[in-house]
Amino acid sequence: MKTIDEIIRSNRDFFEDAEPSEGHFERFSMKLSARFGTGTVKKSIVPYLLKAAVVTLLVTLSSLWTWDNFIRPDRNRMALGDVSPQYREVENYYIHQVNLMESELGNLSLPNDPLHTEMLKHEMESMDSVYIQLQKDLKANPQDERIINAMIEHYQTKVEVMNYILNQLKEIRNENLNTMEDEKVSI
Repeated sequence: MKTIDEIIRSNRDFFEDAEPSEGHFERFSMKLSARFGTGTVKKSIVPYLLKAAVVTLLVTLSSLWTWDNFIRPDRNRMALGDVSPQYREVENYYIHQVNLMESELGNLSLPNDPLHTEMLKHEMESMDSVYIQLQKDLKANPQDERIINAMIEHYQTKVEVMNYILNQLKEIRNENLNTMEDEKVSI
């Protein structure tokens, strides 16, 4: 069986000399206009490009506005680490301690006691809101030692409270384990 290329090459003279039959182009035009609509209207691509550029610009500007107003940390606050390198070390130490205790709290929290878990979460958020206010005060008065000391005391208090809660949860868990072991032994 011959391929189309072989057929065209072997009949090259026929394809080069022959003209389409009379009225071919008119029939072809009528078939095209019947298939794709009456007449061909050339549309410019420029309006579509302008619309795409406007949409891209609006999306970019709205993203920047959202970042500036909602996602980026509050510009009205100042961290302890912004005051001096020594305070940055103190702040990093306490942040590390708080993070460790939060992970321990997550492991020790009682799954069958959602009320106390919710209360604990609310208290931690309350303590964090106090710290945010201290950060705003520090931004207004960066060299005020009273604010700096209050921020350090806040971290110390938060670590002490979390440590107390952790100890209480460990005692409750140990009591529960002892009670379950006593029940198993009596059975």
